[in-house]
Amino acid sequence: MKMLTINVHAWQEDDQRQKIKKLAEVIHAKRYDAVALQEVSQHMDSPFAYNTIRTDNYGLLLIQDLHALGSIDYEFHWDISHLGFEVYEEGIALLTRHPVKEVETFYITSSESVDFWKSRKIVGAAISLNGSPLFLYSCHLGWWGDEEEPYDEQIDRLMNRINTPSVLLGDFNAADHILDEGYNYILSKGFTDTHQKAEKKSGNRTIKGKIAGWEDNQEDLKIDHIFTNDQVNVLSSSVIFDGENEPVISDHFGLEVEFERK
Repeated sequence: MKMLTINVHAWQEDDQRQKIKKLAEVIHAKRYDAVALQEVSQHMDSPFAYNTIRTDNYGLLLIQDLHALGSIDYEFHWDISHLGFEVYEEGIALLTRHPVKEVETFYITSSESVDFWKSRKIVGAAISLNGSPLFLYSCHLGWWGDEEEPYDEQIDRLMNRINTPSVLLGDFNAADHILDEGYNYILSKGFTDTHQKAEKKSGNRTIKGKIAGWEDNQEDLKIDHIFTNDQVNVLSSSVIFDGENEPVISDHFGLEVEFERK
């Protein structure tokens, strides 16, 4: 199993269309089993392509680019979390090339209003691998110490909704070197960090300095993670789209993992 997660910072990037094409090229070449994306946006005034998906939805354009490359077997699932940057419907997405048995989306914040930028939604999908179920969740959480939407309550709501065995992929806004905060709280729920468990790993930071949501940050931090409570052998884990391992395409770097289920 090969998986990728990246916060794509949709429509806030220079040369955005070319960066979508680069992401499609890498997904096509590496044939990830699943891809989790955060900050997947569409302009609120763009026409609808189908259902709630508008024609400029970052994920829709990514799927179209994948199809053009010949990867026609990826399913795309998206839902809105909140309105961002005044004119964008910002959401969460999952792509998988395995048949999806069920899709569910749910809020993990007390707020379920798209008008509140701290509202956080999860997109989950159940897939079957050799007859065995696996549940995938694309996640974008808030911040430790937030009094309006406490982080531990977001995790608790998430844990109450997920199925087992699970893989949680995303932007957790939880630095792995800070003890007794969000990162360790997730681990305390029976999850392991696949990057730390990997037999071979490269890269240890997914953001550099100040970015949206981390305006006072002056460090290089790893806040994007892939956690699992499944029994796996993690073969490798690498930071990607960091300028060394593929070009930078967002204010976040990506994280890719390969593992074998026991």
